[in-house]
Amino acid sequence: MTEDAPSRSRLLVKLLITNIVSTLALGGLMVLAAGTWHWPQLWILGIDVTVLNLGVHLWLLNDNPALLAERLGSPRQPNQTAWDKVFVAFAVVGMPLWFAVPGLDHRWGWSTVPIWIQAVGAVLIAVSLLSMVLVFRANSFAAPVVKVQAERGHSIVDTGPYAYVRHPMYSGAIPFLVGMPLLLGSWYGLIGSAATVLALGMRAVGEERLLTAELDGYPEYAARVRYRLVPGVW
Repeated sequence: MTEDAPSRSRLLVKLLITNIVSTLALGGLMVLAAGTWHWPQLWILGIDVTVLNLGVHLWLLNDNPALLAERLGSPRQPNQTAWDKVFVAFAVVGMPLWFAVPGLDHRWGWSTVPIWIQAVGAVLIAVSLLSMVLVFRANSFAAPVVKVQAERGHSIVDTGPYAYVRHPMYSGAIPFLVGMPLLLGSWYGLIGSAATVLALGMRAVGEERLLTAELDGYPEYAARVRYRLVPGVW
């Protein structure tokens, strides 16, 4: 047995527990909001997200367990910036509210979304989750909180998707943010999507201020890669 086998085993258990709890919690919230289990799009969403998300993280367990451990860490950490702790707190509150909207929409029939657009939503979710492989492969410092990881030898990453945008993880999240309400047949869910994209943009600006001040070479990188989220746009 290799030296890191026990730690990998613990990571696997934590990964499975995290996926099960999050799936049951958010799925249960949507069921409560919708008032029914008989919602095929919700089951498709659950399978889509669970299988792809678990697959990406199992790949990460094998490819970069240190990064997986970082991503499974607490959303509040000692060296995390104060403003990012506030952002995470709002995200913890806002995400369930956002997930509840399509359920309420389904219950009361506010939206009529064509089947083909719902199918596009499912594809967008898959594209978003699979794009994380490119991000994780390029960047071993892709932590879920904003901080400089000096203890891990944090350095500039400018390969893979980071050669095109400075925050490809946020860019990769946008298709999911749009696809989830579309798959669930809720136009109103896109309001929360737009608010989340705006919040990610604000977080990206704050993150860049931190990296410019504390990470060697970041100003030069930002000068080379002009766009934050969408090439040619911003």
